[in-house]
Amino acid sequence: MSASFSHSLRVLNADGFRYSIMGLLLAAALLSLWVGWFLFARVTLYEVTEKARLEVSRESHPVQVSVAGRVVATHLILGGEVQARDVLVELDSEAERHRLEEERASLTTVANQLGVLRKEVATEEQARHEDQQTARTALSEARVQAKGAEATLAFADEEVKRWTQLQAKGYVAELDLLRARNEAQKRRTIADALRLEVSRLEKDQRTKMSDRTARLDRLNREISQLQGQIATTTEVIERLAYEIEKRRILAPVAGRLGEVAKLQVGTFVLEGDRLGVIVPQGELRAVAHFLPPPALGRIQPGQLARMRLDGFPWTQYGAITATVASVANEIRDGRVRVELTVHLDPTSPIPFQHGLPGTVEVEVDHVSPATLLLRIAGKLLARAIPRPDSQNVRPEDH
Repeated sequence: MSASFSHSLRVLNADGFRYSIMGLLLAAALLSLWVGWFLFARVTLYEVTEKARLEVSRESHPVQVSVAGRVVATHLILGGEVQARDVLVELDSEAERHRLEEERASLTTVANQLGVLRKEVATEEQARHEDQQTARTALSEARVQAKGAEATLAFADEEVKRWTQLQAKGYVAELDLLRARNEAQKRRTIADALRLEVSRLEKDQRTKMSDRTARLDRLNREISQLQGQIATTTEVIERLAYEIEKRRILAPVAGRLGEVAKLQVGTFVLEGDRLGVIVPQGELRAVAHFLPPPALGRIQPGQLARMRLDGFPWTQYGAITATVASVANEIRDGRVRVELTVHLDPTSPIPFQHGLPGTVEVEVDHVSPATLLLRIAGKLLARAIPRPDSQNVRPEDH
């Protein structure tokens, strides 16, 4: 037995604890590396949402019915390209078209009547002007003749006065005086007649001007009535044209029909019915909807992200790289809207188009494993400790 113990002692002395020390050193090195990684390494944290899809940068435009009616023609083809103002659906507008034709015919008739009345007004204006010129000339001549007759009458009266003085002295015969008086009476009659003629001409001129003015007033009233009728008819025509135009459902923008309703000729549609959606041409972007707690304050513009499309496994097709472009400040439908700029690979076999759904992951932080462990422990501790407002308070505690 003493021999065996001596042999073991010699083996231990020969080993000299070399392997044990090497093992301890290796364990210490591994522990140091792990502690260094635990304290100084960086782990990327992501916020993930499955409510995301690709959209064009311009908003889609719905095609809606603005007035109820029966479909007489439809040009809605799913996926078809349309240009702005292209006719997509036509509704029945036969009644409005018939009434529009009637109103246009009535407008033409009234316009012709208005043209005739305006010609009559122009004729009356011309006739009044000519009558004024003629009456003014005749009145001027009559006044000149009346003035000449008055001068002749004054001379005849003066001559009678002198003949009377001479006859009183016996220088002339009484017959000569009678002749002078007779001549003076003739001159007076002529002067009176000319004065009456001037008065008659003035009265005739006033009467004619009054009649012309009355006719012009009547014509102008009729013109005003026709103009009012034309204005009313024009408004009716414009309204009917607008009603007809509303029954032609046009494409609001150029793009592709991403959604169409099933329509047939004869289908009756109601005001506000949605017949389709036009997706305009534009660059694609990713739109994601995150829950408020992980999104608000954590997702910021400029952060890197990636998107995995649902219909294209990322293990085969890869993921789409993206960058956060904008984050909404308001919550809508319980979610926060985040828009991302996508960096599409032109060599990718994925047919990138509007509406492709997927999952978006946004890099929100880079922390060490130690910090991550502390955060997890803090969350678990916060869940384990009941809140003060949830504790039962006995009445005697107050």
